[in-house]
Amino acid sequence: MLDFLKEYAKHPRTVGAVKASGKRLAKKMMKAVDFGTAKCIVEYGPGTGVFTREILSRKKEETMLFLIEKNDAFYYKMRTLYGARQDIVVIQGSAEEADRLIRAHGVKHADAVISGLPFASLPQDVAYRICKATRHIIGRDGKFITFQYTNLRKEFFEKYFTFENIFFEAVNVPPAKVFVMKNREKAEGAQ
Repeated sequence: MLDFLKEYAKHPRTVGAVKASGKRLAKKMMKAVDFGTAKCIVEYGPGTGVFTREILSRKKEETMLFLIEKNDAFYYKMRTLYGARQDIVVIQGSAEEADRLIRAHGVKHADAVISGLPFASLPQDVAYRICKATRHIIGRDGKFITFQYTNLRKEFFEKYFTFENIFFEAVNVPPAKVFVMKNREKAEGAQ
C-alpha cells in the first residue's frame, strides 16, 4: 500500500487513487471475461497487480496476457514478478499506443481489455487516444472492462462503446462502478 500511496503523491493524474483496488472489485471486473475461450487479454495500468492476480488465477495457461504500465515503479514491479513467464508480456508504455504495442508482438486483437486507469482524471486527449486504441484492439467481439468511482466519463465512453453491463461494488474504498463495454459500430469521433 505504501508503494501505491507514494506513486499517487508523485503522479496523481495517472495513478488516480491513494489506495490499490480491493479484491472484491477485482473479482467483479473478471465477471465479464470468458476465460474459457480467451486467447489474449490486455491489462492497462496493472499498478501493484490486484487485477493481474485475479486474471492469472482464472486464465488458461496458453492465454497471452499483456501488461501495459506507464509508471516506472509499477512497471519494474510487474517485470520483476512476471517478466520471465512465457504467457505474459510486460510492456512499459502508454495505453494510448496499446494497439501498436501488442501488434509488435504479433497479436492483432484481444478478447478483453481490463483497465485500472483513472479516466476521470486523465486529460481528454489522452482518454480519446486510449479509447481509439482500445477500439482497434477489441475489434468486433472483444470487451473493454474498466471501473470508475463516478459517472463523469460514462457519456464519454458512450461515444466509442456500447454498454453491455454495469456492476456496482459498494465495499471497495471508494465504491466503484464496473463498466463492461463492446465496440460501437459507428462511434462518433472514432476514426
